[in-house]
Amino acid sequence: MTMLLYFLLTFNLSGTFSIVAIDTITGEYGIAVASKVFDVGYIVPWIKIGAGAVATQALANPFLGPMILEEIEKGTPAEKALEVCLDRDSLKEERQVGVVDWKGNSAAFTGNNTLSWAGHRTGPCFSVQGNILVGKEVIDTMFSTYINSSGPLGERLLLALEAGEAAGGDKRGKQSAALLVMRKKGGYQGVDDRLIDLKVVDNPEPVRELRRQYETWQYYFLAPAYLRLAEEEKDKTDVFFERCFNLLKKALASSINDPYVFNNLAWEFALRKKYPEETLLAAKRAHELAPDDENIMDTLAEAYYAIGDYKQAVYWEERALKKDPKNTFFKKQLEKFKKALKK
Repeated sequence: MTMLLYFLLTFNLSGTFSIVAIDTITGEYGIAVASKVFDVGYIVPWIKIGAGAVATQALANPFLGPMILEEIEKGTPAEKALEVCLDRDSLKEERQVGVVDWKGNSAAFTGNNTLSWAGHRTGPCFSVQGNILVGKEVIDTMFSTYINSSGPLGERLLLALEAGEAAGGDKRGKQSAALLVMRKKGGYQGVDDRLIDLKVVDNPEPVRELRRQYETWQYYFLAPAYLRLAEEEKDKTDVFFERCFNLLKKALASSINDPYVFNNLAWEFALRKKYPEETLLAAKRAHELAPDDENIMDTLAEAYYAIGDYKQAVYWEERALKKDPKNTFFKKQLEKFKKALKK
């Protein structure tokens, strides 16, 4: 072994565990990763809508992600695309890669020179891989956890990552983690494809912090995205609405004390008149947590309107207007509710 290669292996090799997966029902592609390295989310994940998802780690070759995705776009299945691209790499035995293509084909590679413990397991639509781990149990636990989980892809990936850490994870310790989930028009208001984009770059408990961030993200951004996609993609309407409803129920059953989580959920659901009883509960929870907020009063009014209680809708909108008499939106809301009350 050359001195240069020894230096690379000893000092730059990233001990990492990750899971790559796709949800063929919703068209989501995702990667969750953790490591004892600064900002692992800057190195490992590569996703391209219509192609697939790639995690490139160990002595990570950043060119492999784009190369493999480009090969898949040509029509090459995941396993062959991985093989073709690794054959172009003069240091492939130092690499570790996990791949899933848009059809759900999965493949992985762990080079002979990756530091132990290192290995991978693949299943339909997902691949789990890791190096410099405490043992095989990390990968096995992530594998079984993912198989036995349900719900949104982001949640399933995070559960697998948490299971890997609980099983020992990177034997050198903890530092960073990331969760990236993409799907066509999944981003904020559909402007881009980033359905979930979370990173913890330097933290003594990165996976725990990733979970903390996700617990808020799913209500602020994931639920509204699913609601919008339910309207835009009629063939997936039932799936997205069901996932939204489960998120709403999860929030209501939680101990969250952020009024704006409940307010945002209530507003999004009320506008669509979906699940009105639960929507009203969310609006009431928001008001309990922030009783003097006129915007939350407006949401509460909209929730009563959605359930058909126009008298209460008028009452709460009048209270909102009393707090902010010049608010033109509140005035239009009050007109709408009064009109409904007269019918």
